[in-house]
Amino acid sequence: MPVITCIEDLRQLAQRRVPRMFYDYADSGSWTESTYRANESDFQSLKLRQRVAVNMENRSTATTMVGQAVSMPVALAPTGLTGMQHADGEILAAQAAEAFGVPFTLSTMSICSIEDVAAHTRQPFWFQLYVMKDRGFIESLIDRARAARCSALVLTLDLQILGQRHKDLKNGLSAPPKPTLANLINLATKPRWCLGMLGTPRRQFGNIVGHVKGVDDMGSLSDWTAKQFDPALSWDDVAWIKQRWGGKLILKGIQDVEDARLAVQSGADALIVSNHGGRQLDGAESSIRALPAIVEAVGSQIEVHMDGGIRSGQDVLKAWALGARGCYIGRAFLYGLGALGRPGVAKVLEIIHKELDLSMAFCGRTRITDVDQSILLK
Repeated sequence: MPVITCIEDLRQLAQRRVPRMFYDYADSGSWTESTYRANESDFQSLKLRQRVAVNMENRSTATTMVGQAVSMPVALAPTGLTGMQHADGEILAAQAAEAFGVPFTLSTMSICSIEDVAAHTRQPFWFQLYVMKDRGFIESLIDRARAARCSALVLTLDLQILGQRHKDLKNGLSAPPKPTLANLINLATKPRWCLGMLGTPRRQFGNIVGHVKGVDDMGSLSDWTAKQFDPALSWDDVAWIKQRWGGKLILKGIQDVEDARLAVQSGADALIVSNHGGRQLDGAESSIRALPAIVEAVGSQIEVHMDGGIRSGQDVLKAWALGARGCYIGRAFLYGLGALGRPGVAKVLEIIHKELDLSMAFCGRTRITDVDQSILLK
């Protein structure tokens, strides 16, 4: 086993161990992937101010996200098909997040169901909701999340229609993978993954299959999801969902100041500056570039979080300095999961925490809550 020192080490290991269609699903963007790349590269243009002869004892990265205590301002983002990166992936990732003291967010399009994750964790997790035309199903999802004691609902607003991701089309993405010759050849090179999948019954979309009338296999599910994402989603729907849910509400997919103001008016508890990891509108601004204007406009009225391009603790530190009070990692934790399962997710969190802690100290701060824009070079 190679020595793991950074997220890139885990990415390379995941690429070797995860079937191509599922690795590519996680590690790709839409069209030219320019926004996907900018999410990561734009962090590099932000430079830190190193300070010396400052007492670096008694450091703390602890804070809160929507009132919940967290060991660092990081949450695991909602990612579809997580249970196809590694058998029982959502359960394993939720357990790793719980042990580390950060939130885990379960996707509507997860392989393990809400009930599965609740049965295998002790602390409440968060649930991410996609709005579909079948409002009865949405009501049941919200009710199931409440019954599972989910402590926040993350409503995704930027996937009314699906951005085109070339790799998914070329790979014939499906869960479980179709038994084509190309897939069988690729799976033959992934024995760990195959053994894991043989040992679990969780191979389909657990929140949907068996919970929607007429959806009991992959064929009918594919037809249903293609027809169900609702292009007519509006702020009226947000108000309806907020009332139905009744708990902490986080709006994901905000990239524009006007939309951020509408998010405030909706009464949400937080918003996530996000371009869906560069998987929707290619050519959109990176999240870290969009963040400052949104913080300036609404940061005093609503808790502002962000995702997109977080690959290190330094990225978390920079985002916090620019006003983000929480950061979400998606690809980073998927690399760890695909590489090593639950220990891989734990390793991702350890790496990010250590990098955040040390970088904060080098910038002359001992508490994340004392970090502001002054740690960045103008």
